[in-house]
Amino acid sequence: MRKLIKWFKHQQILTISAPIVLLIAWEFFSRMEILDPRFFPPPTLILQTLIDMGAGGELFHHIGVSLLRIFCGFLLGVIPAICIGLFMGMYKWFKTFFSPIIMIFMPIPTLAMLPIILILFGIGEFSKMVTIAISVFFPVAINTAAGVANIDPIYTDVAKNFQASSKDFFLKIALPGSLPVMLEGIQMGQAIALLTIVAAEMIGANSGIGYVIWMNYKAFLLPEMYVGLLLISFFGYFFSLLLRGLERKLLPWK
Repeated sequence: MRKLIKWFKHQQILTISAPIVLLIAWEFFSRMEILDPRFFPPPTLILQTLIDMGAGGELFHHIGVSLLRIFCGFLLGVIPAICIGLFMGMYKWFKTFFSPIIMIFMPIPTLAMLPIILILFGIGEFSKMVTIAISVFFPVAINTAAGVANIDPIYTDVAKNFQASSKDFFLKIALPGSLPVMLEGIQMGQAIALLTIVAAEMIGANSGIGYVIWMNYKAFLLPEMYVGLLLISFFGYFFSLLLRGLERKLLPWK
């Protein structure tokens, strides 16, 4: 038991030390001008810029706008993706019908569909949420269907032997059985959502973290640009931790 605790602490130290070493090296090379500080400002300067931008209050407005778009777009994509994925895994005819549609649209980059999204939904907030929803939909739907397909056949046989209703099969076998793979798809989806919102806000928005990155890049205010990149990195890591915590709650046996 003690060896296990020591190993776990050792792993934690390694996990924390990697980014710290990277930041220290970046700071040193930038201060020594081995890296051009115009393009790679030291992390301490970026941190001070973050504090200054936060003190002005406008930065929190951009953060709030991006988080709202991500949250609404994520739900808009995940909920139908889970439903369709479950039905694809449960019913062969449903999978036969939907698989070609998914295979046709999945390879198309979401941003390539942005002109069509803007034509259909305008340039308001809803179009940005739809953009995120589309990018999230495919990995979640495919992983959910794969999760149902990978359920041990013994559970399906037991359900048939006891003449379980479609509702019971859906709620007690398909949904919990697909959760491990489904959550991996959701984890992938949240990363894609962050990538998509940044790109969408760079192209057609006047607020949000992506807008902050793009406008400061065009003005060559690189510390401010790095603040936007830092925020995206932070929220990506934070959302990943939240989903891992949710996974531990929903799948205590994993």
